[in-house]
Amino acid sequence: MSRWKRLLSPLAATTADDRPALNTPSPASGFLTIGGTTYIDPDGSYPLDHRADGSATLIINDTDRHITIVTERNSHHSPAPPSDLSAPAPAPTPDLVLAPGERTETRRGDSVRVG
Repeated sequence: MSRWKRLLSPLAATTADDRPALNTPSPASGFLTIGGTTYIDPDGSYPLDHRADGSATLIINDTDRHITIVTERNSHHSPAPPSDLSAPAPAPTPDLVLAPGERTETRRGDSVRVG
């Protein structure tokens, strides 16, 4: 047991002061609702599961940060490639950004990123 204490003591000493252990931003303050799920003080990315019936998913940003509805390129939500290869490729769909207090209903996107 003393070996573990000796190994972990430098780690405990570095996080004991008032500085954060990592240079990560603090989580958003408030609520993020995606469909029927509400996250309190969200941080990071959350999956955006679409309904089986094809109806739009409600997203409510009641946080103090912007959120981004990210559409991954080359995903099942991206348009199919054109049958004529000489035709220009369709422009990628831009990500949707919601300011604090905004809400939307969407049928596209793969995840919601906070910040």
